[in-house]
Amino acid sequence: MKSRWLMALLVVAVGAAVWGGTVLATPQTNVTTTQLAKSNFGAIDLEAHAMPASIWNAVLRTHGDSDVYVVDNKLAPVDKVKNVVASTGWHRHPGPSLILVVSGTVTNYTGDDPTCTGHTYSAGQGFIDTGKDVHILRNEGDVQAETIAVQLLPQGAPRKIDVPDAPGNCPF
Repeated sequence: MKSRWLMALLVVAVGAAVWGGTVLATPQTNVTTTQLAKSNFGAIDLEAHAMPASIWNAVLRTHGDSDVYVVDNKLAPVDKVKNVVASTGWHRHPGPSLILVVSGTVTNYTGDDPTCTGHTYSAGQGFIDTGKDVHILRNEGDVQAETIAVQLLPQGAPRKIDVPDAPGNCPF
C-alpha cells in the first residue's frame, strides 16, 4: 500500500513539473521556427588567424561533444488590430548563438539589463547571445522580421529553455 502511495505521489509530481514547464512559460507569439540543420561535433579545439595574424584571430574550444544548430525564425509584424507583438518569449540557451538578421528589424531585450532597454538590429546586422542570461527577441515593426541563429550547445542539451516569468525589470 505504501509503494502505491509513493508511486501516485511521484506521478503527481512529474505531472505538475511538466504542466509548470509548459503552462507557466512565457509563450512564443507569432513566431515560426524552422530547424534548418543539426550536426554533432566532437570536442572542438580551433585557432584561426588571418594574414597577418595581428589583424584577426578566433579561438574556439569545447570539452566534450557539441550539437550545432542552424535555426530560421520568422517574426510576424505587429498586429495593430489585436495589439500583438511577435516575440520569442523569455528564454535562454545553454551555449552561445550567433544571430544574423536576414530581414526586417528585431529588438533583443536581456534580463540582466536593469532598464530593460532593447538593442535593435536590422537586416544585415547580427549579434551574439552568450547563453549566460535570459532574453526575448521581439519584432516591433510593420514588416516581417527574419533571423538565422547558429547555436553551439553541449551535446544533448535542449536548444531553447523557456523561463516562466519575465524578469522584474521588463514589463512584457
